[in-house]
Amino acid sequence: MKDILQELEDRRADARLGGGQKRIDSQHAKGKLTARERIELLLDEDSFEEFDMFVSHRCTDFGMENQKPAGDGVITGWGTINGRMVYVFSQDFTVLGGSVSATHAMKICKIMDMAVQNGAPVIGLNDSGGARIQEGVDALAGYAEIFQRNIMASGVIPQISVIMGPCAGGAVYSPAMTDFIFMVKDSSYMFVTGPDVVKTVTNEVVTAEELGGASTHTKKSSVADGAFENDVEALAEVRRLVDFLPLNNREKPPVRPFFDEPDRVEDSLDTLIPENPNTPYDMKELILKIADEADFYEIQEDFAKNIITGFIRMEGQTVGVVANQPMVLAGCLDIDSSRKAARFVRFCDAFEIPILTLVDVPGFLPGTSQEYGGVIKHGAKLLFAYGEATVPKVTLITRKAYGGAYDVMASKHLRGDFNYAWPTAEIAVMGAKGATEIIHRADLGDAEKIAQHTADYEDRFANPFVAAERGFIDEGIQPKSTRRRVSRAFASLRNKKLQNPWKKHDNIPL
Repeated sequence: MKDILQELEDRRADARLGGGQKRIDSQHAKGKLTARERIELLLDEDSFEEFDMFVSHRCTDFGMENQKPAGDGVITGWGTINGRMVYVFSQDFTVLGGSVSATHAMKICKIMDMAVQNGAPVIGLNDSGGARIQEGVDALAGYAEIFQRNIMASGVIPQISVIMGPCAGGAVYSPAMTDFIFMVKDSSYMFVTGPDVVKTVTNEVVTAEELGGASTHTKKSSVADGAFENDVEALAEVRRLVDFLPLNNREKPPVRPFFDEPDRVEDSLDTLIPENPNTPYDMKELILKIADEADFYEIQEDFAKNIITGFIRMEGQTVGVVANQPMVLAGCLDIDSSRKAARFVRFCDAFEIPILTLVDVPGFLPGTSQEYGGVIKHGAKLLFAYGEATVPKVTLITRKAYGGAYDVMASKHLRGDFNYAWPTAEIAVMGAKGATEIIHRADLGDAEKIAQHTADYEDRFANPFVAAERGFIDEGIQPKSTRRRVSRAFASLRNKKLQNPWKKHDNIPL
């Protein structure tokens, strides 16, 4: 009996060594942690339960039968983050470059199936050279099995991908279908085809960092939601994100203890809006001042900065925030910001996270590049996302809400539950100057008359009261009381029930 027990321990020790000490040292030399070290940092201490430690591949071509490492390049199992269950897989670059084989994929599929059945998030720590070439179509089939599970799990359980090494080809499509993608600066890459292939096919010379590094995907492509300095920071931030999210789509997000008075008055907000309506101000200041303990977890901070998305808590409960940012492009909506916000709104709606929308939007960004790029269809994505969302929706207009952008930003007409406005709000079809030049075209030669018409238009429309008279604004509120009013609004909506008509699925304008 003792011999068998010893054999188990020996085999475990061998499996834990992955590709061997030399490769582990090489991983450390690159500033990267090993697959097991990452799991230890991500999960609560001693909470990891491993599956399939001894699984090995079944390939017999190209001499592969002579190297069959235990675990086959991926560590899978479940554990807890702050006491709440999550499933995790961590690809081991020290074992055959973390490449995906049929059995490697089978291990990932097993825990994804379990996660859906048991209603818990899946976190993938990706560090893979792609499909294992020696296995050919078997490896591709394995990838497709993972893809299918990503699709089935979408909207059922949160899926989080952390890119912690080079990921190419099929290795990028699974993360692309997950809810959040995080990268590590200077050590992680994502591309469909690498720099060598790009050079061969298009003659473009590009580095791996320029083609698919963290900066590219957080600032230009919007593929990634955030980038962190190193493995340790990335895993700590994933832990923080999981705390905001429900375990699945049938559960509410967790309620955390809070030490911040829900009726806290914030006098400084009364002077947040500048006297000059064209002077920008930082919308993040408002978000931080109404959030519990000024805690804000921003999503896609470096992409489309004219709109802000992320999570706060109010009275300990998770709230998704979408806010125009007047500091960038005057807060205009454009293609990128519409896509960014629409995806965020749909995530919140899928997982029953209430949405707070802070509005200061002068309209959609004009220009040929926007029109040629399809701003009509992309803007419609955000409109569609808000209109189909059934979660509690509270909207606050701080300053400008002009034209179609007023409608798009969670207006009362898109089933907004509470629509508030500060006294500084201006709700109109367009700005006073543009409107005056259209209405009083005959007086365009007379500067004095135009100035008078503009002033009259501002008096009549550059305020929230016309919309309030129609019932499109529920209440004008004092800026300093915003936290109290918004907190009470969400508290009153905790038992909201709203269902869309039955359909197989919608046809969002992609």
